[in-house]
Amino acid sequence: MAIANKNLKYLRKLRGWTQEEFAQKLRIKRSLLGAYEEERAEPRIDVLEVVCDIFKLTLDDILRKDLSDNKTNYLAKRRAMKLAGGRSDIPFVPVKAAAGYLAGYGDPEFVDELNTFTLPMLAGGNYRAFEIVGDSMLPTPSGSVIVGEKVDSLDSLKNNAACIVVSRNEGIVYKRVQKNNRAKNKLTLVSDNPVFHPYMVNADEVLEVWQAQVVISRTDNQQRWNMNQLADMVTNLQEQVVSLKKKLN
Repeated sequence: MAIANKNLKYLRKLRGWTQEEFAQKLRIKRSLLGAYEEERAEPRIDVLEVVCDIFKLTLDDILRKDLSDNKTNYLAKRRAMKLAGGRSDIPFVPVKAAAGYLAGYGDPEFVDELNTFTLPMLAGGNYRAFEIVGDSMLPTPSGSVIVGEKVDSLDSLKNNAACIVVSRNEGIVYKRVQKNNRAKNKLTLVSDNPVFHPYMVNADEVLEVWQAQVVISRTDNQQRWNMNQLADMVTNLQEQVVSLKKKLN
């Protein structure tokens, strides 16, 4: 089953998964997956069936076809499946895939292997969805999914727009983007939660910007402010006002 062994390794790398991550999805030990990929053992049929379910393949595909030599055919098949029905599919980047996305955001093969979904209110356009974590954009709760439309030029971006910003140093963050007229090579990223201070990034470090269009969150995960949080925010705002007055004087 040398072809199947090779295909396992190819498909894992196509998704940007580590051996540990792929092994968990296949419900086997990482060491066993390593043995499969290094052709020290033949993959069990039940394992290959799980692989087929994940990648929408048949056993004949994985046992007889060298997928790494037929990438165009494989990816064309996946694209055709996604475009069935004429709807625009939205690739979804979960938190666990964030590190892989930074390396593969510009690779069509990587993007094609992300899970997708559709939203009837978003017809056409170039959209992508990102899972966010943390409290910096409250009241948007941690765990929400932000669906953004690709910003091809920062010049066209409205000031203070809420965006997913993908950058080399900061990774994937959800912030409001403020442009600096004096320093056009700088962007200020601002949180909706005033407890978090704004910070600046170099425009040339930004890889992608996706302007938020839809926020998806669980109904049982809605954030509610408590009095301590509100008091901290008021105090923080007062300190910022005092600091601003000192700078102006």
